[in-house]
Amino acid sequence: MNYTRFSILCFCVLLCLVSCRERHNDETKSRLIDYVNVFVGTDGPGNTYPGATSPFGMVQLSPDNGLPGWDRIAGYYYPDSTIAGFSHTHLTGTGAGDLYDILVMPYNSRFTESLNKDNYRPYSKFDHKDEDASPGYYSVLLKNSGIFAELTASDRVGVHRYTFPKDSDSRIAIDLGFSMNWDATTKTHINIIDSNTIEGYRFSKGWARDQRVYFVATFTRDANSIDLLEDDKKVDGKKSTGNATKIVLHYNTDENEQIGLKVALSSVSVDGAWNNLKTEAEHLTFDQIKKQTQTKWEKSLSKIKAEGTLEQKRIFYSNYYHLLLAPTIYSDVDGKYKGVGGQITQSTGSAHYDTFSLWDTFRTAHPLFTLIESERVDDFVHSLINHFRQSGRLPVWTMAGEETNMMIGYHAVPVIVDAYFKGFNGFDPEEAYQACKASAMVNEREIDQFKEFGFIPYNDGHENWSVSKTLEYAYDDWCIAQFAKALGKENDFKYFSKRAAYWKNVFDSRSTFMRPKKKDGTFVSPFIPKEYTNDFCESNAWQYVWFVPHDIDGLIDAIGGVDKFTAKLDSMFSYYPKKEDKLPIFSTGMIGQYAHGNEPSHHVAYLYNYVGKPWKTQEMTRRIIESQYFDAPNGYCGNEDCGQMSAWLMMSAMGIYPVNPADGQYAITSPWMSNFSVELPQGKRLQIEAPNVSEKNKYIQEATWNGVILERPFISHKELVKGGILHFKMGEKPNKSWK
Repeated sequence: MNYTRFSILCFCVLLCLVSCRERHNDETKSRLIDYVNVFVGTDGPGNTYPGATSPFGMVQLSPDNGLPGWDRIAGYYYPDSTIAGFSHTHLTGTGAGDLYDILVMPYNSRFTESLNKDNYRPYSKFDHKDEDASPGYYSVLLKNSGIFAELTASDRVGVHRYTFPKDSDSRIAIDLGFSMNWDATTKTHINIIDSNTIEGYRFSKGWARDQRVYFVATFTRDANSIDLLEDDKKVDGKKSTGNATKIVLHYNTDENEQIGLKVALSSVSVDGAWNNLKTEAEHLTFDQIKKQTQTKWEKSLSKIKAEGTLEQKRIFYSNYYHLLLAPTIYSDVDGKYKGVGGQITQSTGSAHYDTFSLWDTFRTAHPLFTLIESERVDDFVHSLINHFRQSGRLPVWTMAGEETNMMIGYHAVPVIVDAYFKGFNGFDPEEAYQACKASAMVNEREIDQFKEFGFIPYNDGHENWSVSKTLEYAYDDWCIAQFAKALGKENDFKYFSKRAAYWKNVFDSRSTFMRPKKKDGTFVSPFIPKEYTNDFCESNAWQYVWFVPHDIDGLIDAIGGVDKFTAKLDSMFSYYPKKEDKLPIFSTGMIGQYAHGNEPSHHVAYLYNYVGKPWKTQEMTRRIIESQYFDAPNGYCGNEDCGQMSAWLMMSAMGIYPVNPADGQYAITSPWMSNFSVELPQGKRLQIEAPNVSEKNKYIQEATWNGVILERPFISHKELVKGGILHFKMGEKPNKSWK
């Protein structure tokens, strides 16, 4: 053989292999889901879960450490090393420990330890090096048993695949009595259909009073035997109803034998669960469902193509992923769902959604949805109005079809009003308006006192939150006033405009803070603005003085004009708590008195735009991004709160932010990344360009919109949705003439 030719041939083959490998790596990196770190927020105060779900999915199939506590509100805490099973429902980033429905746990004869003294609840140790997760998929090696667990999910079906070692007593338990934190079962039921089919329900109470989850579970292999238990005691027959029913299926497994399990959920009935299973997953394999769900995630994340460093892309898309975990689909495939008070209702939209964390998400997440999830906005509004139809008012914070009354305001109002003014027309404006008005006229949650006194009077009750409620009701009333004006309701416009100005009734011109007032109109003393008291909702007077998003000019005048307003803003970011100051658990992400870990502060950095100093907004938003968001399990400085913390990062990274979430205007700041291509409704596209942006080049030197110089630090939604190019020239020093 000609060795020269042979050497050339070998070199060509090697080059081809290297080229193919590089091309494969490039293809892998081109998937946006590969930038997502689902573990962000599972450590620290984030309270997220790492398990398998689809965008806005009903099922959140995720591991539970099995231990209660604030850190484990989402079921999983990254520093822990135990897994007690995989349950099908979880809250994302909240401060409420609830759900954990239908716990499944595989184990075998190697298991000896239990997490519960009263009944046997096996758990396994695990190691993060044996754990893997990405959008729509989770896997872990259970060290105690050698069982490899894999999870995926469609919208309404959780799918398990367990790879067992050889064992004469491998088992899979479905534990309906498992509960922790705020969750407690009220009634459970199991019905054994045959050796591979189970159905039943789990009713519980917690944050929401009446939670109902019906389920169907089908296995890929017949069990050798089945134990039916109530309070960990075996019962005869194929059916059992009680407070804590459980079922254990026994198998004799060969080495690396796989057993699959599909669990379909419904809030309506077992028949609803069967219908969901047959429609979404009955004839699909684990791998097919995983691929299908990953494709959904890729399609959703592809609505924004972001360019920047690898770290920036990982942070951006991890936040994008978390944005799309809530609200959650709540209706079955036929549109039925359990409404308020147990009413079985037919959705008027294509799907009914629940888990509306409105005190958080009205600020940024819902305005962002109007840009990138426009096909869901009408359904979101329908879901809010459906709640009004059943209860006579819009929801405050809904979960499991029930009102939790968590937090304050009636912030479904700005969500609806924003959608209306942005041209969403899949709902009846008159009915929507009546829902908004009715919610503002009820005599509960101190709204009666707000109407009577023009503010909510101080009392020393727990979570009275009088000042915060006054300010947030005033904002919501401004939204109703604008809605009334657009519909030609002049009297309502005047009435709600008057109520929108009630913020002035708690403003103290001497201290230039919002202060609690007694019924006689006198301010409460003593008053220390940095103290956290029952007068402010999870905040203090420093953090709430800025919440007048509908009348910022009025607030500027009240504080004493542009210079004094600017000086007060500067103090907000420089007046740090002292070591001896008592900070509550929600005061995190502190920059001076600014607390990025809680929502009332989220718009404050953008207020410099309103006093002719947008370079300070650019400086501060960059500082917040780089100090409060990370590609790590402790990547959130506070509760992620059903997408709000993530939405703030995303919009701020793109350089636009809705200070007033219902006026259709975006304040502009420096983009954090070099390029964003945003897919808009009707096939249009928004391009945001900052080609020379960098760590140093964080100040806007010039901005153009479709080639025309933009001489203002604001841009409207109406402009953006037409599509076009928002271009920024960046520099190291502030351009103080651009304002």
